[in-house]
This record gives sequence, structure tokens and C-alpha cells, in this order.
Amino acid sequence: MDKKDILEIKRRLKKEACTFSRMCGCYVDGERNQVLKLEETFLNLDEEVFFKYLEIAKKALSGAIGNNLLELGFPLEEEAMGGKQHFLDALRNSGLKDKELLERFYELVIENFDYDGNYLILVFHDAYDVIKKTTDNMLLDESEEVYEYLLCAICPVSLSKPGLGYLAEEHRFGARIRDWVVGVPESGFLFPAFTDRSADIHAVLTYHKNAKEPHTELMERILGCPAKRTATEQKLALASIVKKAVGGDEDACREVFYEIQQGISDLAMEHPEEEMDPQDPVRLTPQAIGEIMAEAEIPDTAAAMIEESYREQFQDEAPALHHLVDAKAVEAGSKRKQERELVKKVAILEKQLADTRTAAGQEEDTSSQAKTYDVILRVKPEKASQIKSQIINGQKCLVIPMEEHEHAAVNGVNTTV
Repeated sequence: MDKKDILEIKRRLKKEACTFSRMCGCYVDGERNQVLKLEETFLNLDEEVFFKYLEIAKKALSGAIGNNLLELGFPLEEEAMGGKQHFLDALRNSGLKDKELLERFYELVIENFDYDGNYLILVFHDAYDVIKKTTDNMLLDESEEVYEYLLCAICPVSLSKPGLGYLAEEHRFGARIRDWVVGVPESGFLFPAFTDRSADIHAVLTYHKNAKEPHTELMERILGCPAKRTATEQKLALASIVKKAVGGDEDACREVFYEIQQGISDLAMEHPEEEMDPQDPVRLTPQAIGEIMAEAEIPDTAAAMIEESYREQFQDEAPALHHLVDAKAVEAGSKRKQERELVKKVAILEKQLADTRTAAGQEEDTSSQAKTYDVILRVKPEKASQIKSQIINGQKCLVIPMEEHEHAAVNGVNTTV
């Protein structure tokens, strides 16, 4: 399923477009006991309750594809008699009116869903009359097919927070009555998948609120499908690979991870996600990540370890390129580069300033020397000891004994008599 397929189903979850025929549910406590069962004709619900349930249904189709929303394929054995897909198909075809099938479904969830606390299992049934579209997306009045599906949402039920409240009947403030509140779905699924505006009974779309720790037991034990890792899990796995390869130096580890992320981001820009086929995305192979590291000039030893660990970690299937782009890491890496460039520029400017000050100081020293010494003599070393200071007619004079063969010049003018 792509974004268009999901949006087409979500757009139906409005008061004027919703055609849910039936909603059933089972409230389960923290001890895995069935507390209450629901069986409702959905369109007959009170308006306020109707909208609350509709919001829950919408939430089970929200989030990013490949992260919160994962499409899974059923193994062949699960499509055979007694398999999970075969069972779900029977439940769908019953329109949620077969109590025995419903009970089996509740028991399947209760036995396998890993959650500490109370929760509510909700299942909605709908039959969507898919209208044909022309090549320019104009709707026709003709029906293409009837897409009959189940939408399941598993929602936590928790006590409201304690606090003060206004007790109107007693005209005073007091302890607020705590009640059990249904939260947004923790997990859920859409069966069958809606691909290219048509039912795909060989696939199911799963929802996971927490992409860091999705409920793999929903994928594997309840739906009978091989679990997939979310994009968040794949990014965390890559970060762990880098950390292990680089060692305990946190700064060095961050630098390598930022460099790799920048390379992945640059590669992703060459392959816009909106142009990709969701069923056949561009994947980041071990060879591709090796090329990224070579361009980033990451040390050979660390690069070899990262590439090998990456190959082992994703040996079943390389992650989709866009799933590994960590926008926050790319931004952080870019800021660190800018900071380093700024430090370099400041160092260059400081050196230039220091050189300028040194040159100015030397000029000042030369000027100072010129002003202090009005008379500068240059004589042979053996002559220097003969020069004496003497007062003549009250004037301080330098007396330089001269032999007949000796010559003297002042400012280049010969003064020899």
C-alpha cells in the first residue's frame, strides 16, 4: 500500500462518508480476563460516541509507511485451511456476526498480545464500493469492486489522573472521580491490504504506535506473518553497528555516524522518495554503504567492520534507502561541520591579527631606536675602545683619535682633513 491507498481509506472515516456496518470489541483487564464485550451497529451509535470510535479507527491508519505502518505478506501455510489468513478471511466474510469466530479472535489476541495493563480490542467491518477512476483521476459512477475489510485497533485503557474537580451538586471542590479512559491505539491492522485500489488478500497492513519497540507478537503470533523492522529500528541498528566498530570514543563514533548519515542523505536526494515504487524501493546495500564510507574517508579498519556487520545485520533484505535517513543526525552533523569551520576561521584570523601586531611592534621599535640615538657610529671593532666621551667648552663631545692613514665619513660625506 502507498500513501494514496491509505488516504483513500482514511478519507472515508468521516461522518458523511463512513459506512462501517458493524463494530465489535472486548475489554480485557490486566489479568487477561474478558470484562466486557461490545457488538454495535456502528451507524446507530450516539453521535458523540460515534466520533470517538471514528477517531480511534483513523489513528490505526496513521503514521509513516515503513515505520508506524508496515505491510506484511502471509506465508503460504497461513493461507491454507486453519492458517491465520484463512481465519481472518472467514471473520471478514462473516461481517463480524459469527460469535464463535469473534471469540476465537479475542482469545488469539489475549493469549499473544504483550501488554501490561487493561486494553480494549476493537474490530470494525466495512464494505467500500470502489468507484472507477479515469486516467486523469476523474470519478465515474461505475463500481470497480467492493472492498470488504476489517480494521482492528488495540487500545490501552488506564485510570484518569487524580486531581481536584468542581463537584457541582455539592457546590464545592473535591477529589475528582477517577475513571477508566480509552487511549489511542497501541497496535492494529487492516485486512486485507488495499493495494492499487483493490483488495490484496495475501497481505495485511499493521499499525505500531511505538516504532522503536513495535509489537512483533502481533505480526508473528496473531497474524502469522514474518516480522519486519520499522525504519526507526533499522536506524538504531545502524547506529549500534557504527558504535561497535569505532569503539568507546563517543566523539569519534558520532563523527563517523554523522558522515555516514550525510552520505545516505545525499544519495536519497538523488532518488526522490515520491518517485519510488513502494513495492520496489531503492535499497542501501552493503556495497553502497561501503562506497559512502570511502568518500567520507572513514578509516579502513572501522569501515570494513561496519560494512561486514551491516551485511550480517540485514542479510535477509537490505533496508530501503529512505528508511535509514536520520534527519536529526544529518542536521547535527552539518552544525558540527559549521562549528569546526568557524573555529578554523577564527584561528586563522587570530594568527593574522597576531602577525599584524608583531609587525607593528617591530616598526614601533625601529622608530623608537631612531628617536633615542641621534648619533650612530659604525667603526671597526679595534677602534671602538679608543672612542671617549669628553666635555669641550662645556659641550659633551665624542673624541675619536685618527691616524694619518685613517678616514672618516658622516652620512656618506668624507670628513677626513
